[in-house]
Amino acid sequence: MEFQTRYITADIKLSCYEDKLFKAEVVFDHHMLVWFISGETKIIQADKDYLFKAGDIFLIPRNQLATIINYPKDGLPHKSVVMHLSIDRLRAFYANQNIKTKAGATQKILSLGKHPLLESCLASLIPYFDVRDKFPENIASLKITEAISILRTIDKSIDNILANFEEPYKIDLASFMERNYMFNMPLEKFGYLTGRSLTTFKRDFYKLYNQTPQRWLTQKRLELAHYQIAEKNRKPVEVYLETGFENLSHFSFAFKKQFGLTPTELANRKTRPAANFHERTNTN
Repeated sequence: MEFQTRYITADIKLSCYEDKLFKAEVVFDHHMLVWFISGETKIIQADKDYLFKAGDIFLIPRNQLATIINYPKDGLPHKSVVMHLSIDRLRAFYANQNIKTKAGATQKILSLGKHPLLESCLASLIPYFDVRDKFPENIASLKITEAISILRTIDKSIDNILANFEEPYKIDLASFMERNYMFNMPLEKFGYLTGRSLTTFKRDFYKLYNQTPQRWLTQKRLELAHYQIAEKNRKPVEVYLETGFENLSHFSFAFKKQFGLTPTELANRKTRPAANFHERTNTN
């Protein structure tokens, strides 16, 4: 297992992963502009899944819960250039511009395809990863400003994302948790994204569900996993990655404790009738 991240500045990095897969459940503090050089990435959000391949460019808005699964592909490592569009840099960029953002604008992952302007901007960073001297801050600032300017040229509505500096406000807890329970985030992060302190989050949660967040989250994730295996005929090794469990053994243990059989036993039970049918057909 080999995962490498090389920074030329705090906001610009090259990541490379050479093992079978790398999974992370994240919520970013800054917008992330990503260009894939090789490999494949699946991003799972509450209401949509995305699959990105070599050459694709996309923007992940800040404060968005997501499960990210990176895969090597075609014998090549998963490699990407990532640029953080921090709030400080964006404030400076928009300081002298009279921009009015649309209230309540959706913050979805933005797929930018293989746009030549963005690809040229991000590809120009690659040689700098081999420079041993400290990368000049003024050049980094120019490259990030260039990327922001290109994004605004490509998508006229992107200011609603980049120029929106609001922090999460107090929202309906039940609605948020029912949509996002599969993301294995610290409770502090769930609290922050719903506009609550950790103490207030736990108190409001118990009033709503009459049980602790940890117990409720585990039960909901197991129910989702059971549905995926039993009704969607998915493999346990696929399901645990997308339902908030850190490893397959812990998932199997918790699943059997909840349902009385392991995920593999449930999957085999689903396929056995079809196998028996073929056996009967072949003997007739």
